[in-house]
Amino acid sequence: MPAQPQQTAPGAGAGSAPAAAARRGTGEWTTRRWLTAGTAATLTVLLVLGVLVAWFFAHSSSVTGQLVNRSSPALIAAVQLEAALVNQETGTRGYAISGQTDFLQPYTEGLAQENTAVAQLRQLTAGDRAAGVALDRVLARAETWQHDIARPIAASPAGRAVPDDVAQVNKGKQEFDALRAALTAQQQQLQQRRDAALADLNHSRTLRDWLFTAIAVVILVVSALVLAGLRRGVNLPLERLSGQLRVVAQGGFDQPISSSGPADLRQLARDAEAMRHYLVQELANSRAAQAAVDAHAADLRRSNAELEQFAYVASHDLQEPLRKVASFCQLLQRRYAEQLDERANQYIGFAVDGANRMQTLINDLLAFSRVGRVHDGYTPVDLEQVWASTEDSLSVGIAETGAVLVRDPLPTVAGDPTQLGMLLQNLITNAVKFRAPDRPPRITLTCEPDPERDLWRFAFTDNGIGIDAEYAERVFVIFQRLHTRDAYPGNGIGLAMCKKIVEFHGGSIAVDPRHSGGTRIAFTLPRSAPEAPLAEPEVQA
Repeated sequence: MPAQPQQTAPGAGAGSAPAAAARRGTGEWTTRRWLTAGTAATLTVLLVLGVLVAWFFAHSSSVTGQLVNRSSPALIAAVQLEAALVNQETGTRGYAISGQTDFLQPYTEGLAQENTAVAQLRQLTAGDRAAGVALDRVLARAETWQHDIARPIAASPAGRAVPDDVAQVNKGKQEFDALRAALTAQQQQLQQRRDAALADLNHSRTLRDWLFTAIAVVILVVSALVLAGLRRGVNLPLERLSGQLRVVAQGGFDQPISSSGPADLRQLARDAEAMRHYLVQELANSRAAQAAVDAHAADLRRSNAELEQFAYVASHDLQEPLRKVASFCQLLQRRYAEQLDERANQYIGFAVDGANRMQTLINDLLAFSRVGRVHDGYTPVDLEQVWASTEDSLSVGIAETGAVLVRDPLPTVAGDPTQLGMLLQNLITNAVKFRAPDRPPRITLTCEPDPERDLWRFAFTDNGIGIDAEYAERVFVIFQRLHTRDAYPGNGIGLAMCKKIVEFHGGSIAVDPRHSGGTRIAFTLPRSAPEAPLAEPEVQA
């Protein structure tokens, strides 16, 4: 049975999901697992590189801080300390020779500079035992010289030279030379510290160059490995799968779909293969169904042709007896007029009128059945010409009733000119027939485009007796009348014919229940030719 493969094919694809999950759980590597592992490895490498970069910046910052914030300022402070002591020695020597107090100003300023420089050196060499020892040695030598020489000279009275026993020139020279030696040793030691910090900074720069070169190389290698892995593990299998699916999509349903790559891509290929089998089965079923539809359509066309033949023959065969009935009844009335009373003449009139109405009904029914059947194809129809032709053919009735016809400029549409002429003729005839007794008919046809739906909207309005809202649907049913034959003649087929013509052209028609003071019938026609069912040719007897 054909329904069974259709039901089992999707089930097979759905049932493979748990199996695929079981395979993934037993060690098969899926795309997600490969990507997770690759991402984790890449993040690990980047983390290591980040740690190295952070360590480098911390080390570089430490080396730079040592050089800029400690070693160089300490050496400068040592030089400033030496300058302060030299200023003290210069001031005391000048005061000792001249006795003028102006020479003590360098001494006084040197003391202040000495205190400032010592404070800076204490702060800058904190934690450096050797530098602290060297500073203490300098301060000890300076204290000795100041105690023995500088302070006694500065304390001597002004105005005359300091006595030799106070100045102690030779001793002062020896002690200051020892102080200079201590200062020189201190500065050499600080210079060595600064040179070492500068060497560390240069080494840090070299390390930086190597480190960033190594980082760039590692990033390039990791990127190349990631791209190669994605290309081999994901892109190539997907390209093969998409190529096979493209062949199937273009109609090559015999193309098998192979699986490769990670587990989930292989599962995807298997699902696509199952779908291909399902489509092949569905295509076979569809072709079988289409063949059945074509056969049914052929039977329907044959049946329609037979019905058309029957309608023509029936109308032809029915009209002949009706004509005979009417003719013989009239002949009977003329020949035996003196022998027939008034009631007999009335009965004969009823028979003739019934035969005539039956003949009219048969003609209307035949015309109604031919709408959409007798059709030569859609052609451009100028509704202006159709309206003019219709107005001309109905000119006698329009003139007798004094009807006024007004219209908008009408477009050209795709359709059947004969049927569109019947549409306008039925609408105008109804408007003239069902006119109000107290005013002449006024008929208006408006038209506007509807670009959103690619159609024309028409509104046919008159000022006649109108149609109640409860009969808005009934008036389009064949042979449905709202009035007696005595009041308004006809068979009730006009609006039914209009509805069939409009719908055959792909439009719609309805009575506007909101309009008052007459009747408004709105209908639409497409701008382009609609897809209409194939019309049967007219069958001749």
